[in-house]
Amino acid sequence: MLLLLAVCSAVAALGGVAASDAASTYRSLDRPAWAPPSWLFGPVWTVLYATIAVSAWLVLRRWSLAQARAELSLWCLQLALNLIWTPLFFGAGWYGLAFLDICLLLAALGGTQLLFRRRSPAAAFLLVPYALWVLCAAALNLAIWQLND
Repeated sequence: MLLLLAVCSAVAALGGVAASDAASTYRSLDRPAWAPPSWLFGPVWTVLYATIAVSAWLVLRRWSLAQARAELSLWCLQLALNLIWTPLFFGAGWYGLAFLDICLLLAALGGTQLLFRRRSPAAAFLLVPYALWVLCAAALNLAIWQLND
């Protein structure tokens, strides 16, 4: 469990480094009226990264790494796509490429949920808030891309 939390914390920390000026960048963008305030992202992601780690732990506590290879491979892929999004969006300002990344993230996350459900329905359920947040983030990414192109 601690290793999974450490992996998620590392992704969060690396994302934070890549987005060190994210709050001011976010405020400077033309955003839709429904865009959340910048202060909300930190607390939400803190909770989501914890649930991402716990969901993988629920799968691994009953199944070996070898038995859950497909599940954990997709879990790692979605986490990598999550990590890549921040430098694309905030670091480089490549909103279109960031949108492609977040769409791939949603697909990998959906696959992770489907595979996790076979091993642990609770693990799949724990990823629902993450999936909903990423879906909203994708819509926001698309809107910002359109408004700032």
